[in-house]
Amino acid sequence: MIRLRMSSHDAHYGGNLVDGAKMLQLFGDVATELLIQNDGDEGLFKAYDNVEFIAPVYAGDYIEAVGEITQIGNTSRKMNFEARKVIAPRPDISDSAADVLVQHVVVCKASGTCVVPLKNQRNNK
Repeated sequence: MIRLRMSSHDAHYGGNLVDGAKMLQLFGDVATELLIQNDGDEGLFKAYDNVEFIAPVYAGDYIEAVGEITQIGNTSRKMNFEARKVIAPRPDISDSAADVLVQHVVVCKASGTCVVPLKNQRNNK
């Protein structure tokens, strides 16, 4: 799991909208951690099977990205990912106000495949 705040540097479009590619970057980091835990190696991201952008992300939002390995092959690792908005800014109250969201907002879901070459797998021998 990764949790971080989207900054104004992440905003790519008008209205402080964050580029969806930022969620994929977070998923890549989650995948790396999962592979290190599972195999003792960072592996390589091969492909996304599906990506679904569900809700907008804005500068100031706190995003939590999680993932899980759903299938393990000889070298391939299939994974599912989800990014959720957990804190949202409240500029209508003040420049520094924010709300912790009781109901997290799912902003992106994805599935993909990573590969860890056999020679690099240390934890499965």
